[in-house]
Amino acid sequence: MAHLTGSVEYALHCLLWLVDAGTPASSRDLAELQGISPSLLAKILPRLEKAGLVESIGGVSGGYRLARPATAISFLDVVDAIEGDKPLFDCQEIRTRCAVFGERAPAWATRGVCGIHAVMLEAEQAMRGALAARSLADVHAAVARKAPAAFEAEVRGWLERRHAARGAGRRRTRGAPDRIP
Repeated sequence: MAHLTGSVEYALHCLLWLVDAGTPASSRDLAELQGISPSLLAKILPRLEKAGLVESIGGVSGGYRLARPATAISFLDVVDAIEGDKPLFDCQEIRTRCAVFGERAPAWATRGVCGIHAVMLEAEQAMRGALAARSLADVHAAVARKAPAAFEAEVRGWLERRHAARGAGRRRTRGAPDRIP
């Protein structure tokens, strides 16, 4: 199977934290919340934004929020945003290079889709179908059933306190006299 990078996992977890978020979350806060590198997340979030999955809010109190409802964000949307729409299998048409054929493979050997490639295409379609069938809302609901009732409120509170601190820090320094070293 194709290897989906850790970036897909990080993206999905970030998106889960943004479901029903009251305030935008900064990339730094999302990274800290998950214990991952802020620089890595700074590369992931713009891909999600370009794909229309999140939107960024500018300014010190800004951050990211979902660009559409969680029910309208499939796992396939996220995989394609992070990994691109690359095929599962890259057929090299080895069937055309059989030594017995000499310099040119006969038509019967190259007619239609390679049998191996056909199986891989079928597997890719199945995988993409499974990813398209599951939404961010599906997993959010599953996590909500699993986690203690207070957990989501704790996370929301943590993110809101961080958001408020960013805004308060900016308001405190706005118009303040320059400090003399």
